[in-house]
This record gives sequence, C-alpha cells and structure tokens, in this order.
Amino acid sequence: MTENEIANKVIGLAIDVHKVLGPGLLESAYKESLYYKIRKDGFYVEKEKAMPLIFDEVKLECGYRIDIDVENKLVIETKSVDALNDIHLAQTLTYLKLANYKLGLLINFNVVLLKEGIKRIINGHL
Repeated sequence: MTENEIANKVIGLAIDVHKVLGPGLLESAYKESLYYKIRKDGFYVEKEKAMPLIFDEVKLECGYRIDIDVENKLVIETKSVDALNDIHLAQTLTYLKLANYKLGLLINFNVVLLKEGIKRIINGHL
C-alpha cells in the first residue's frame, strides 16, 4: 500500500475512534484507541517509537518518539488540544525527517468534527 492509501484508511479508523469517544479526553486515550484499531485492522504498527538523531554519524537518543508508526511509512501524531499550532506541525515534520518518511498525519481529537482536526504533513514530495 502507498502512504496515501494507508493514510486514508487510518483517517477512517480515527473517525471511528472519535465517533465513539468524542472530544475532551486525554491524548493518551485517543492514541491507545487508535493504535488498537490500526493493529486490529491488520497493519504493522508501533507506538511511542524512539527516533534517534543522527549527528556526525552517531545515533543520539534525544527523546524523540513517534506516537504511532504505521507500516514504517506513516507517522501519526495525536493531540487533544484547543487548537493545533505551528509547533505541532514542526514536531510532526521533525519526526518525518528523522524517520525519512514522506507523509504524516497530525490528528487533534479535541474537535467536534474530526475532519477539522486532521492535517496532512508532507516531507518533500509524495
């Protein structure tokens, strides 16, 4: 599957999670629920995946962790905030660069309609 195909499937699963849980919970509740749904759907998925920084050919553990990594192709950063801002976009792009992935989803579950809380982040060209 391509990054776009995976992303489209994950967006559908995120909408399912949001329909059941609604807005207002902690980020961890959405992350765990979405992780469960993605895994149940048959995808290879990792949660809280450590992303080292490569500096001067040395791997440095700086505390970067991808919320959810799907098929080693897609970064999912989950949030439950009043509004997404530039720092959230930059964080997701940083994870894409560290993992050398092309596509990420920044998903804010603290909205009435989930489609208003989803941002696609592209690293380079798809």
